[in-house]
Amino acid sequence: MSGISIRKIVTIIEETRTEIGQPVDPPTRQCAAVAVIKNPYAGRYSKDLPELEAAGAELGDLLGRRAMEALGIGADQVQSFGKAAIVGENGEKEHAAACMHPTMGKPLRAAVGPAPSIIPSAKKIGGTGTTIDCPLHHKEDVWTFSHFDAMEVSLPDAPRADEIVVIIAITDSGRPLHRVGEGVSVADVMSD
Repeated sequence: MSGISIRKIVTIIEETRTEIGQPVDPPTRQCAAVAVIKNPYAGRYSKDLPELEAAGAELGDLLGRRAMEALGIGADQVQSFGKAAIVGENGEKEHAAACMHPTMGKPLRAAVGPAPSIIPSAKKIGGTGTTIDCPLHHKEDVWTFSHFDAMEVSLPDAPRADEIVVIIAITDSGRPLHRVGEGVSVADVMSD
């Protein structure tokens, strides 16, 4: 790593087999690979955030690959992706942005690609146990309605005040039993 200290990495898999009494076959699977890192800027203002930007690039690759390994799939089977970060209370939202935006996308896309679509993101400040919904979009087409989704993530002991929880989520499918938006064009959406 680029000098960023990782306290732990957690992998969470959610597999849905039935929804409202209906079988989901094959089951839909979401995976979040989560790194809890020390925030080198906790408790102080810094105009530039290069350590977190460098960490973002490394975490995009590391967590993307961890999530695929956990699901037992290759890049060609990844259907959607997203990212999120929770900054401990001695940090600021910009610390989450530094991890996720300038450098994380390229290595994540390389790991799960081809993946030209936007990587949706969410960020917040919170204490240990804070929950965040990591948004998900189809990795190749942002207008694939069946893949507009999110994965809820929280860790009971993170983030501590001087930490950041960094999350990459991927799926091997869309929402369970998706049936909304099929056949809707971008033009239809833009005219609403």
